[in-house]
Amino acid sequence: MGKDKFLKGALVLTIAGLLVKVLGSVNRILLSRMLGGEGIGLYQMAYPVYLLMLSICSAGVPVAVSIIVAEKVAKEDYAGAHRIFKVTMRLMGAFGLLFALTLYGLAGVLVQSGIIRDPRVYPALLVLTPAVFFSSILASFRGYFQGYQMMVPPAVSQILEQFVRVMTMILLAWWMLPYGLTWAAAGAAFGTVPGGLTGLVVLTFFYRRAARQWQAQINTQVRQTVESTRQIARRLILLAIPSSCANLLIPVTSAIDMVLVPNALGAAGFAVAAATTRFGYLSGMAQPLMMLASIPTTSLTLSLVPAVSEAFTLNRPDEVRRQIAFALKICLLIVLPAAVGMAVLAAPISGSLYGTLKAAPVIAHLAPSIVFLGIYQVTTGALQGIGKTAVPMWNMFAGSLVKAIAVWYLTSQAWLNILGAAWASNINFFVVACLNLFFLRRNSIAFPWREGVRILAASLLMGAGAAGVLHLLAGSGLVLRLCAGMVVSIIIYVVTIALMRIVTAEECRRIPLIGRLLHK
Repeated sequence: MGKDKFLKGALVLTIAGLLVKVLGSVNRILLSRMLGGEGIGLYQMAYPVYLLMLSICSAGVPVAVSIIVAEKVAKEDYAGAHRIFKVTMRLMGAFGLLFALTLYGLAGVLVQSGIIRDPRVYPALLVLTPAVFFSSILASFRGYFQGYQMMVPPAVSQILEQFVRVMTMILLAWWMLPYGLTWAAAGAAFGTVPGGLTGLVVLTFFYRRAARQWQAQINTQVRQTVESTRQIARRLILLAIPSSCANLLIPVTSAIDMVLVPNALGAAGFAVAAATTRFGYLSGMAQPLMMLASIPTTSLTLSLVPAVSEAFTLNRPDEVRRQIAFALKICLLIVLPAAVGMAVLAAPISGSLYGTLKAAPVIAHLAPSIVFLGIYQVTTGALQGIGKTAVPMWNMFAGSLVKAIAVWYLTSQAWLNILGAAWASNINFFVVACLNLFFLRRNSIAFPWREGVRILAASLLMGAGAAGVLHLLAGSGLVLRLCAGMVVSIIIYVVTIALMRIVTAEECRRIPLIGRLLHK
C-alpha cells in the first residue's frame, strides 16, 4: 500500500458520500410528493429521535476503534487489533440492544407527555428501534476497516445501505398510504431497518473475505499483548466520548439556530411567518449547500485519522507533519474555490435549485463557513490522530457558546436579520478552526499559510471569471448562467493552479487517479 493511501481512502469515501447524498435527495423529493407536507412532518418528528439515540450510542465509536486498531497494526500487533474488534462488537451489541429497548419504551412517553404533540408519530418511532441495534454493530465494523485503512468496504456498505433504505422507504410508504398517513410515515421510517441490515451483511461479507489474510498475520506474530476487556472498554469510552462530542458541531449549531434564530428575528420586528420564511432560507437552502461542500473534507478526515495515528504510534514526527500538511493543502484546494464559487454564483444557484432568488444573499454570506468548517474537520482528524481527542471537543463547546451569543446579537439587528445568523455561523466555524490550529501549532504542526494564500488568489481569480460570465449572460436563463459560470470557473481554477505551480508534480503523483494518469 502506498504511503499516501489515506488520500485514496478519502477519494473512495467522497464518492460514496456524494452517491449517498444524491440518493437521499431523490428519496426526499419522492417522499415529499407522495406523502405531502403532513406525512413528511410525521416522519421528520420520528427520525431525529432515532438519530439522537444512535448518536449517543455509537457516534464516536468508528473514530475510536480506528485509532486503536491503527496503533495495533502499526506495532504489528494483529491479534491485539482483532481483540479490539471482538470486544467492541460485544460492547456495541449490548449498547445497541439497550438503546433500542430504550427507544421502544421512550416512544410512548414522548407521545403521552406531549413532547411529541402528534400521537400519529408513535408507530414510526416503534419501527425504528431495530435500526439502532444494527447501526451500532455497523459502527464496530466500520471502525475496524478504517483502522486498517481499508475504505472500500465502508464505502460500499454506505452506498448499498442507502440504496436499500431509499427503495424500501418509497415502496412501503406507497404500499401503506391507503391505510392513512400514520402508517405511510411508519412504512417510510421502517426503511432504515433493512438498510442497516444490508450494510451489516455487506461488511460481514468483506470481513469474511479479509479474515484469512488477517488470521495469517496473527499466526506469524511473535509476541502478543493481551489486554483485558475492561482495559479495552475503558480506552474505547475515553476515546469515543470526546470524538462523538467533536462530531456534534453541526447538530449543536443547528439546534442553536433552530432555538434562537426565529426568536431573534422576532426581536428584530419580523412576524412569525416572515421569521419562519427567512429561517427556511438559512436552514433549508443555504446550509444544505454548505454540507454538500463538506463531503470531501469529511471523507479526508475519516481517512486521515488512522494514517496519522499509525505514524504517531511509530514515532515518526516528520511523517505526521507531512501527512497533516498535505491533508490541509488538499482541504484548501477544495474549500476555498467552493466558497468563492458559492458566493459568486449564489443567485443562479438559488434560482435554479430552489425556484427563488430570495435565498441568494443568505447563500452568499454563508459561503465562508465552507472554508472554516473544512479546516476544523481536517484539524480535528489530525488532533485525534496524535491522541489529542479531547481538544476538538472543548473547542467545539467554546465555539458553540460564541455562536449562541453571535446569533442573538447579530440576527436581532433589523438591518442584518437572517444574514446575521449566517455570519454567526461563519464566526463559530472560524473560532473552532483557529482553536484547533492553535493546538496543532503547540504540537509543532504548522498550517500551510503560503500555499493557502496562493490558493486563495487562484480562487479569487476564478470568482472574477465567474462574475464576468454572469454579467455577459445577464439576460439568459438561470440554469444556463449557472452551468456556464461553473464550467468557466473550473477551467480558470485548474489553469491558474497549474500556472502558479501550487501543486507540484510529485504531489500530483500522490493524488489518486491523477497520479495514475501521470504514470501512463
